[in-house]
Amino acid sequence: MQRDSDVRALVLRSAGTNCDGETVRAFSLAGAQTSLVHLNELARDPARLHDQEILVLPGGFSYGDYIAAGRVFGLELRQRLLEPLQRFVEEGGFVVGICNGFQILVELGLFEPEAGQRHIALTDNAANRFECRWITLRSERCATPYLVPGELLPAPVAHGEGRFVVQDKDVLRELFARGQVALTYVDPAHLAPAGADAPSVPYPLNPNGSIANIAGLCDPTGRVLGLMPHPERNLAPWHHPRWTRLPAREAGEGLGFYRRMVEAARARSPLPTSKP
Repeated sequence: MQRDSDVRALVLRSAGTNCDGETVRAFSLAGAQTSLVHLNELARDPARLHDQEILVLPGGFSYGDYIAAGRVFGLELRQRLLEPLQRFVEEGGFVVGICNGFQILVELGLFEPEAGQRHIALTDNAANRFECRWITLRSERCATPYLVPGELLPAPVAHGEGRFVVQDKDVLRELFARGQVALTYVDPAHLAPAGADAPSVPYPLNPNGSIANIAGLCDPTGRVLGLMPHPERNLAPWHHPRWTRLPAREAGEGLGFYRRMVEAARARSPLPTSKP
């Protein structure tokens, strides 16, 4: 049963979304009052967004990924809800996109410093096939307030277009300099520093060949976060495929990820503005 909470999370779905159920459960277990809303419903009443603290774009294959992963959903959001979404972030709201949700946020351009300019993308995996496996994430020093630098998070990936690419090396260095690189794929047995010139973690530990092993990105405010892996699939101790060989755990590591996000949303505050 979902308990009462002063933090409200809205999980947004559309045709092809298929990870909405476990995402709703993750936020409910983390202590948020969680609702599942169709894109058309929110577009008819955008003011509903501003009654929330967290907006979630869950995983799946929105609109069948027929043109490119997340592109149609991203276009829908741009045309119908971009201004309310931007105002939501300015007023202190958090946005998180998981897997297909990350692809949607990239298509929206929310990680780019200049509106209308695209310097990053998520494209086909280097292996040219769908990857479904467990990996290890590491939280990096970034603008997102609820990520703990250096923390390791095992989680599964399930995507065909998750390889993070950039226009050139300068773009990559700027992402690190602005504190936008939030999560990286790591080898837990041989941890190495992250950075624009960091050595590549080998396949399958980096399951898609992302440059600089980047698995998740935030915007410069830290309020918008996107990641390819699925923490919502690691909520219980037995979700991990090797759980019987791990030390005793009260919960899966993914639950801590959502709990800290909910706590950060509870302390939300508007962004500074120069408007009168």
